[in-house]
Amino acid sequence: MKLDQVRRFALTLPDVTEEPHFHYTSFRVRGKIFATAPPDGGCVHVFLADVERELALALYPAFVEKLFWGKKLAGIRLTLATATPNAVNALLRQAWSHKAPKRLSAKAAMKH
Repeated sequence: MKLDQVRRFALTLPDVTEEPHFHYTSFRVRGKIFATAPPDGGCVHVFLADVERELALALYPAFVEKLFWGKKLAGIRLTLATATPNAVNALLRQAWSHKAPKRLSAKAAMKH
């Protein structure tokens, strides 16, 4: 999988923008970051709730690892070269849902 595929999917989610975040790119829903990617495009960082993060680590050990922000476990790092598009899209949607306002998240859930 490539970062362009991640970008295309992320930008289909309601109210998502792509904005710089230091030297990374970030995907945000109404200003709240749910994923970032370094400039090399080899991985994407996805910010999930604790339960979702642990499930992703268990389900996708071939391309998911823990992401630390300092000493804090902040999310997961997906290695795009070995990641499957369906898994990446599902994880991005979960992260988006966690950061999106509840009304927006509920409205999007009704459409799918």
